Amino acid sequence: MIEIDPKTRRMTIRDGERVETFTLEDPRAFEVLSSLWMRSAWETKYLYTFTWFGRPIIQLPDDMFRVQEVLYAQRPDVVIETGVAHGGSLVFYASIFEAMGSGRVIGVDIEIRPHNRKAIEEHPLFSRIELIEGNAIAESVVADVRNRLRPNDRVIVFLDSNHSYDHVLAELEAYAPLVSVGSYIVATDGIMKDLVGSPRSQSDWGTNNPFQAAQTFLASHPEFVLAEPSRTFDESDGANVNVTQWPGSWLKRVH
Repeated sequence: MIEIDPKTRRMTIRDGERVETFTLEDPRAFEVLSSLWMRSAWETKYLYTFTWFGRPIIQLPDDMFRVQEVLYAQRPDVVIETGVAHGGSLVFYASIFEAMGSGRVIGVDIEIRPHNRKAIEEHPLFSRIELIEGNAIAESVVADVRNRLRPNDRVIVFLDSNHSYDHVLAELEAYAPLVSVGSYIVATDGIMKDLVGSPRSQSDWGTNNPFQAAQTFLASHPEFVLAEPSRTFDESDGANVNVTQWPGSWLKRVH
């Protein structure tokens, strides 16, 4: 049980006989409140309220701010993303590349609905976007993506399609070889493991999720490590908790 007294600005957590109390200024309070907020955000579909340059982007703004930090710092040549939906993420990456003056985006989806394809193809930033329709783990699709890369391209990959354990693990195996040393493959939406019992969740999400797939992949791929991107700016008072839908998702290629 969690109790919050706004008058005294204190939080109390009761778990059986264990009782912890701390002020709302304590970074531990921020961690607890962030976790509760993330669960509520899922239950209220908060992520379904944003657009980027006119296209719906079903992502947490905090995650996308971290993404732009990585893209600006690493300046990859290519972003590969599985899962297109409305195209908001593709346009997001393309807008950053446009601002930096280089870079392109490859989006893969098993079905790109005609109205979404039309909107993406008519978008002012479409010149930086390539679309591939097909199952992201099909050999022909992976080969198509690979063939679009130039020999010296610096590549980062975001996996945001089917979030089942088996599919994400297969995507990791298929796309990890395309990731440049020092760059990332990101198995998004690992928060599923924390949402069991919430509306729109499934009873098997405790194990059937991207986080578990990433853990399995790491166990047999020493060339990758779990490494959240370093903050490029931090004047917080110890608030080192990432508010994210992607816990345990950033896998960095180290050799």
